[in-house]
Amino acid sequence: MWATAVGVARVRALESERRDALFRDPLAQAFAAAGGLWPSSSPPDDEAARRRRLAVAFSIVIRTKFLDDLLRQASESGVRQVVLLGAGMDSRAFRMDWPEGTRLFEVDTSAPLDFKASVLRQERAVARCERITVPVDLREDWPGALAAAGHDPAAPTVWIAEGLLIYLPEDAVELLLDRISALSAVGSWMGLTLGSRGVIERFAADAAPGSAASMWVSEMPDDPVGWLAGHGWDAAGHTLRERAAAYGRPFSTPPQREERPGGLISAVRR
Repeated sequence: MWATAVGVARVRALESERRDALFRDPLAQAFAAAGGLWPSSSPPDDEAARRRRLAVAFSIVIRTKFLDDLLRQASESGVRQVVLLGAGMDSRAFRMDWPEGTRLFEVDTSAPLDFKASVLRQERAVARCERITVPVDLREDWPGALAAAGHDPAAPTVWIAEGLLIYLPEDAVELLLDRISALSAVGSWMGLTLGSRGVIERFAADAAPGSAASMWVSEMPDDPVGWLAGHGWDAAGHTLRERAAAYGRPFSTPPQREERPGGLISAVRR
């Protein structure tokens, strides 16, 4: 699945080239090139497939900006621990300005972390905070591995699960949230991306075998804010359309169905 993370890096590299970029990710092009997805990958011949790919790329850009802003807000509130779950080719440790004393943990399996390390060495990249990699499968005892790496559950943490939960079955999503909540002191933050209702029907039903969409299995609950409240979090949900308009990138097409808030989640631990 880490090859999908290289595809995300390609999207971020393309966004970084725009004059009106919502963020700049100087390492994204290097990750995409090392993974064979730069300077370009062939667009699909099918027009519907092309539109779906553009829609996914657009969502990656908007969610990246949304979570960048959330991380800045959490840092400004005094949080100095960051945990990226399923970190992939995330380069926030290198591209964002972090307050002194920030510790950023990247949790992922060994394969993507090793690939990433080779690119970072090649690029001579220097992190702007204390960056700690935690090679562990999220299906295993990742809280134990995180603790061994130095995470302090008594101090507030900002958790990021970006483009992750859609790949996990419902019971695994619940377990992940239970574990996050157990490790979160009052004042912790969380940023989640959730598959919107109907996204699997629209994208995954005829997805090519092995593609990212073919591995999507879960969508957001009917009431994501209430769902998170049950786990002890004060949450707010936003649609991609709403955030895109706020960022000056409005959707060019009207909604095909009622869009419920919740695809992009920010939450604070009570």
